Amino acid sequence: MKPSAPTLTLSIAGLIRVGAIGLGILLLWQLHNLVLVLMISTVLAATLAPLVQSVEALKLPRWLAILTVYISLLSTAIIATLVIGPTVTQQIERILAALPSYLEILTALLNRLVMQLGIRQPEDLGAINQVLDVQALAVWTIRSGQTLILQSFDITKGLLGGVFNLLLALILSAYMLSDSQRLLQGLVSLFPQPWEQRLAAQVHPVSNRMGAYIQGRLLVSVILGTTVSISLKLIGLSDVALGLGAIAGLTNLIPFFGPVLGAIPALLVAVGHDGWTFLWVLLLFLVIQNLETYVLDPLVVSPSVKVPPLYQLLAVLGGTQVLGIIGALIAPPWVAAGGVLIENLYLQPKREAEQDHQPIGETVTLFD
Repeated sequence: MKPSAPTLTLSIAGLIRVGAIGLGILLLWQLHNLVLVLMISTVLAATLAPLVQSVEALKLPRWLAILTVYISLLSTAIIATLVIGPTVTQQIERILAALPSYLEILTALLNRLVMQLGIRQPEDLGAINQVLDVQALAVWTIRSGQTLILQSFDITKGLLGGVFNLLLALILSAYMLSDSQRLLQGLVSLFPQPWEQRLAAQVHPVSNRMGAYIQGRLLVSVILGTTVSISLKLIGLSDVALGLGAIAGLTNLIPFFGPVLGAIPALLVAVGHDGWTFLWVLLLFLVIQNLETYVLDPLVVSPSVKVPPLYQLLAVLGGTQVLGIIGALIAPPWVAAGGVLIENLYLQPKREAEQDHQPIGETVTLFD
C-alpha cells in the first residue's frame, strides 16, 4: 500500500492563536512607550518595596507607609537639588566652557611626547596626528553622548515627555506597591496550572533580585561620587570637585563603562593644571576602579544579583543599543530577574530530575 503524503492541517483555534500572538506583538510595538514606562515602574517598585516594608513594620497602614517613603525620597531629592544643585551646575558649565583649552593643552602635550620619542619624520608625524587627533576624538565622544541622550529622549518623545513619563512611572510604581497582591494574582491567573502556582512563587525572588541590583548600584554610585569629590578637593581641584564628583556618581550607575566615562572629564581638567595633578587624578581613578571592581561590587551588588559579568555586559550593550542611556540603566535588573526565572523554573528542576534518574553509586563530575 502506497504511504500517504504528509498533510498540513490548520485548525481554527490554531489560526486564532497565531493571529492573537501577531496582534499582541503589533500592539506592544505601537505601545512601546507605555511598555518602557511599565518596565521602569516595575524596577522602581521592586527597589522601594523593602523601604515600604520597613516603614509598614512600624504598625502603619500600607498606603501611609508608601506615602511616607515617596514623600521622604522626593523631599530628600528636592533638598539635595536646592543645596548642591546650583553649585554642581555652575561647576559643570565651567568645565564645558574650559573644555577647548583643555583639549589644546592635551594636544600640545601629546605632540611634545611624540617629539621626545624621537619621531621627527613628517610622514610619521602625519600618521601619529591622525591617530592622536584629540580634537576629533573629543568631538566624536561628545556627539556619541549626545546621540545616546537624544535616543533616550526620542523614546520618551522629548524632554517634556521624559519628565511626564518619569512622573507616570512614579505613580504606577506606587500603585503597584499598594495593590501588588491583587495585580500579581490577576497576572498569574492567566497561566494554566501548575504554572500559575510556579509563577506566583517566583514573584518575591524576582522582586528581590531586581530591587537589590538597583539598590546596590545606587549605593556604590553615592560612595564613589562622594569619594571623588572629597579626593579631588584634597588634590587641589576644589573649584570643580563637586561637579566632577556628581558626573562620576551618575555615570557609575552604568556598569563597566560608567567609571571610565566619569574619569574622562576629571583627567581633562587635570591636564589644564600640571603633571603632578594629572598623575594624582589618574591614580585616584585607578584606585576607585579597583575599589569598585574588587570590593564594592562583590560585597554590595554581586551577592544579591548573582548574574555573571558577561550577561551584565551584554544587557548594558543591548539596552544602550535599543533605548539609549535609559536602556543601560534598566536592562540589567530585568536580566537579573530573567536569571531568577531560568534558575528556578528550568535549571533547578532539571538538576533535580537528573538526580532522581541517576543510578545509585554513580557520581557526576564537571571535569574529567
